[in-house]
Amino acid sequence: MSALPPAADRDDPRPLIAHVIYRLQVGGLENGVVNLVNRMPVDRYRHAIVCLTEATDFRQRIERSDVAVYEIHKRPGQDLGSWRRLYRLFRNIRPSVVHTRNIGCLEAQIPARLAGAPCRVHGEHGWDINDPDGNNRKYQWLRRLHNPLIHRFIALSKELEHYLHSRVGISGDKISRIYNGVDNGRFHPGRSTVLPAGFATADSVVFGTVGRMHGVKDQVNLCQAFILLCRNNPALADRMRLVLIGEGPLRDTCQTLLDVAGLASQSWLPGSRSDVPETMRALDVFVLPSRAEGISNTILEAMASGLPVVATDVGGNAELIDTGRTGALVPAGDPAALADQMAVYAMDRELRDRHGAAACQRVAGQFSMAQMTGAYGAVYDRLMETRVHAH
Repeated sequence: MSALPPAADRDDPRPLIAHVIYRLQVGGLENGVVNLVNRMPVDRYRHAIVCLTEATDFRQRIERSDVAVYEIHKRPGQDLGSWRRLYRLFRNIRPSVVHTRNIGCLEAQIPARLAGAPCRVHGEHGWDINDPDGNNRKYQWLRRLHNPLIHRFIALSKELEHYLHSRVGISGDKISRIYNGVDNGRFHPGRSTVLPAGFATADSVVFGTVGRMHGVKDQVNLCQAFILLCRNNPALADRMRLVLIGEGPLRDTCQTLLDVAGLASQSWLPGSRSDVPETMRALDVFVLPSRAEGISNTILEAMASGLPVVATDVGGNAELIDTGRTGALVPAGDPAALADQMAVYAMDRELRDRHGAAACQRVAGQFSMAQMTGAYGAVYDRLMETRVHAH
């Protein structure tokens, strides 16, 4: 665990927000936390990021020098020692708000309460591979059990808000819905040259996705759809290209599928990359083939980059995509349906351009970074007004 940094200075009048996440790594949830920390008013809040396990080089995305990053090094399963370390940390830095995220960090609410943290917030960003549709009774029970410790729940989509209220039993007046925001300084329309030399030509249509290549993200579905797209549309096949950005156990599986289909030269799987905004601007259509989602940062980033989006109809995807205007939704786990929709965009450049422009406008109007940071600030301020002073 890191030494006490300037961000934990108790003489600093700015309230300290402690964001608890499982691991600071490349991912939508983690990206959202870093964006929030970077963009909230410096003169109003201090921040600390508490990693139950560890932090990776993704911490370099943090732009502020006064943000502390702590690593608890929690072991898999039950680790009471991690509770003790969390308790000591919270007693030491004395955050005004402890904000945990998703089921894997919910247990941190207990040491936060024992350490006397006056405001406790829990965010639901989406489900993982162990509970892709929210039906896991154990996880519902755990959320219900921790409810008395939490002053405010934040849901990132209407679906998650409904889940907390109707299936977990959280009072509606205890839930705030806050959509993710997009950093338009990094994600914006344009063209880049990050693709390998000779990979795509002027008449190529480049489909792509960005995300960790494992389980719930289901890039295998996209590879199967791409194979069908090329097989069912021989007149288009030579122009089709596929880009999969991300690392994980599905990468080798996807590469093998594409190799066997004879599409190795038309696909690019470079692993994880730090130039995601530039990579987005090298695509023509963004595809999200997930089996479950909350509110997808990558969909919003693709829309901000001026791309039409084809996504599975899961989680909050329908709240982001205006079907027939900015993109299209298809059933999850259905490569044939996905291939058919990809073919629609492959055959119509004017449609790609029109839907991409509408997507960019939609993000600017409804999913800005300023709207997101303002909403979180309002939640924190309201809690502190009613609880910190009384505490």
